[in-house]
Amino acid sequence: MKNTYKYIFLMTIIPWLSVPFIGSKTFKRFLPGSLFMCFYLIVEGMIAQKKKWWWFPIGIKPNIVGEFPLIFGPFLVGSIWILKYTYGKFALYFKTNLLIDAFFTYLMIPCLKKIGYVSLVRLSKFRLSILFLIKSVVMYLFQYFYEKFRNQRRMESILER
Repeated sequence: MKNTYKYIFLMTIIPWLSVPFIGSKTFKRFLPGSLFMCFYLIVEGMIAQKKKWWWFPIGIKPNIVGEFPLIFGPFLVGSIWILKYTYGKFALYFKTNLLIDAFFTYLMIPCLKKIGYVSLVRLSKFRLSILFLIKSVVMYLFQYFYEKFRNQRRMESILER
């Protein structure tokens, strides 16, 4: 149990060590889409808890979804990295997410289960993969429309001058 908390802590902190290498402009550019998905994942986690899709036997704190360390560690930082290298190339973005999601679903979930962090209950690995792909498309669309809106506002402010 004690080691599980160490693994969870490291899983949350280690991705953040790569943030200085992303670049501040890139970080600021893709942070809104990544944060939107973090909020989406928190809501999804609450639904998943009620429907028993997965189970986190270790509570981080009361009223905080067990996915919190995954969401604000590897998912948030990883999303920014993926968007940095694939945004504007949807096919590459989709393939990259497919590979990373498959890696997480089929290799990491068993490891996380082994350390006592998470177990799939009423959701198969295949359905989890589909859920991941849907989320990746939603994040891409959010980022696309966010940038479109932001660029439109910039053009309007330039024209007003």
